[in-house]
Amino acid sequence: MTAVPAAISAPTSGAPPLAATAHGVVRGTWEQGVAVFRGIPYAAPPVGARRFGPPAPPEPWEGVRESVAFGPTAPKRPYAPPLDRLLPDPEVAGDGCLNLNVWTPSPGRDRLPVIVWIHGGALLHGSSAVALYDGTAFARDGVVLVSVNYRLGVEGFGVFPDAPANRGLLDQIAALTWVRDNIAAFGGDPGLVTVCGESAGAVSIGALLAAPRAAGLFRRAVLQSGAPGALPPGRSARRTTGLIARRLRVAATARALAGVDPVALLDAQTGVTAGGSPLTGGHSFQLVVDGELLPRDPLAALLDGASGEVDLLMGSTTEEYRLWFVPSGLTERVSSLGLGLALLKFRVPGATARTYRANRPDATAGELLGALATDLLLRVPLNRLADARAKAVGSTRLYEFGWPSPVLGLGACHALEIAFVFDTLDRPDAVALAGADAPRELARSMHAAWVAFARHGDPGWPAWDASRPVMAFGPGEPRVVRAPRDDELRGWAPYRGSRTG
Repeated sequence: MTAVPAAISAPTSGAPPLAATAHGVVRGTWEQGVAVFRGIPYAAPPVGARRFGPPAPPEPWEGVRESVAFGPTAPKRPYAPPLDRLLPDPEVAGDGCLNLNVWTPSPGRDRLPVIVWIHGGALLHGSSAVALYDGTAFARDGVVLVSVNYRLGVEGFGVFPDAPANRGLLDQIAALTWVRDNIAAFGGDPGLVTVCGESAGAVSIGALLAAPRAAGLFRRAVLQSGAPGALPPGRSARRTTGLIARRLRVAATARALAGVDPVALLDAQTGVTAGGSPLTGGHSFQLVVDGELLPRDPLAALLDGASGEVDLLMGSTTEEYRLWFVPSGLTERVSSLGLGLALLKFRVPGATARTYRANRPDATAGELLGALATDLLLRVPLNRLADARAKAVGSTRLYEFGWPSPVLGLGACHALEIAFVFDTLDRPDAVALAGADAPRELARSMHAAWVAFARHGDPGWPAWDASRPVMAFGPGEPRVVRAPRDDELRGWAPYRGSRTG
């Protein structure tokens, strides 16, 4: 593994740090030797006439803007029980949710690599205020970390005949444009930006890689537990929006919903989307192929060579499904009959199912279904993409996170790797998911790999080739595994879709 260089020194007392952006001067605070700026607007508040429109530039301000507290989060509701205990989702009131945060060791003086973090949450939950996303360790190790908020749910991803689609994705592009234009004032190099995200954040990045409007805004990309994909246009992409409008007894248009009280809109949205998950399905929000921002399906575009010059780091956890299946008791409730019906629904070849069963002789029907779903939605499309990029100018590297959490028997579940990447295992959010004795050395190794990738594109293991190298982060010491479980991957027909987590 590549070692992290010595931390860059910075003052810990004295005058608060200042940075001059294109819209005005911001004042942050020093925390643990790192300059932190929170709640900086990158776009105007999406209210009134802007509620369902594209992001607009923020209004400039006079004097110095205090930027020490997280800005407002996008309208959302907490995760439903029991996930709310495992995935805290803080809420900050206010209208100006299109804001970002910056952690930097050297504001205005250096040209350091930059990581822009795009949070997950099924396009319904999450924000940059989640404690796990603290960028102190990255700044300590010479990387400027930027985390962003974007519109969620029907306001960000509802499909209307009278408003642009994928508004949350447009927000992300606006944030990346802000980074290009302003990050030098915080010590970052606008030509050395890595965009990084998990779950829905990774799916968003897959779309950004395929969106012509995002070209040139980043040099490298990290996709954690999310595969590129978008729904085709048509009624299926509008169904969730239509059901919400029906509950509110208004037309399924942006103009009609713009007049609905935000709390009532959230109530209707929660009622329509409750009970589903990225693996089990249900009504949800997805990116859509709109013919403008996304001219075609992102996975198809990437398989055909789009963003071939961008370095990619991609991967998943070994047991993604356990976050949804275990706390809910679904692993025990799935019967052999239920498994069989699911195999038919997803057209899983019989030989493929038998291979998974042979490799997991003690697995329950629910565990077997979860393993199949994890690979169908994540490992298969990511491996296909890596294969397609074998001769691309940009390098491609794959990882798998396999350290099993002892909490509730969650195992190597979805979202578990985030605290390891950020080196924030001491946070209560991380303890809730990983326990109090999670291996710090594994976190240091994984964090070091992300730092190295952001700096020079090499996280410390071989690029993808015919031998199919994958860095396995646990259990045990990190190690390169060649073609892991290829007997399972070979059983799948080409898969051309994804769900957002």
